Amino acid sequence: MNPEFRARRVVLLAPVVLLAAAVAFVAQRPLHHRAGWQPWLGTVNAAVFWSLVALPLSAGLVRVLARRRGDRGRGRSFAEVAVVHGTVPWVWMILLPGPGAGVAPRRVSLLPLRDLYEVLTQGTPVTAVVQIGGNLLVFAALGCFAPVRFRALASVPRMLALGAACSVLVETAQYVLWLDRVSSVDDVLLNATGAGLAALASRRWWAR
Repeated sequence: MNPEFRARRVVLLAPVVLLAAAVAFVAQRPLHHRAGWQPWLGTVNAAVFWSLVALPLSAGLVRVLARRRGDRGRGRSFAEVAVVHGTVPWVWMILLPGPGAGVAPRRVSLLPLRDLYEVLTQGTPVTAVVQIGGNLLVFAALGCFAPVRFRALASVPRMLALGAACSVLVETAQYVLWLDRVSSVDDVLLNATGAGLAALASRRWWAR
């Protein structure tokens, strides 16, 4: 699909999506019992809400960049904006502090597949789908669009390595910032796998 046409469609659909997101956000807000800025910035729903708010801005940015670059720059502009817009909200959600941030002991899980096994065997099917699917999507936009934009990244092994490196940085930040989250090697494995699978899905559009 033409990137400029796609951007226009996003601009037209954005008000409808934004209205639905606003209604859902206001409806769930009292459930958090938080005051001040936290309901607006410190919840998963807030991260989703603001990513939807930014959709029209991202679509407009694609059009601006494409116009500056000419016809040959449409795909490049869309890929650049998509990488940022599709990755930042996930990283934001990962770095949200838990209830024991700064107080609870820091937790690290370095045994591969242990956390994944516990989720599959002890959690509910919904929990397993959300946790595994969410981890696969964290760097999916990076894996999908980075090879389209950068020829040097047009390789599944390179995208696996880049996804793993970015995930290690995020997991390290969780530990250093004392966010009451588990820094897990399984998250790194799933994040990297998601980036690699997304790269495979976009292979026909990779930069040559």
